[in-house]
Amino acid sequence: MSSFGLFLIGVVLAILGLGYGAHLAGIALHWIVVGGVVLLGVGILAGVSRTRLKDPP
Repeated sequence: MSSFGLFLIGVVLAILGLGYGAHLAGIALHWIVVGGVVLLGVGILAGVSRTRLKDPP
């Protein structure tokens, strides 16, 4: 499995944990979904920037 795949699995697990915690705290579902989408986007951007191949000089 690639580094990006492992990174993305970790991000998704973190989002699920935070979403469950937000649900237990009584936050409305639409705000949980909005937060999850934003965190997923940030996670994808971070994963791409950390795992992309560097261009040779």
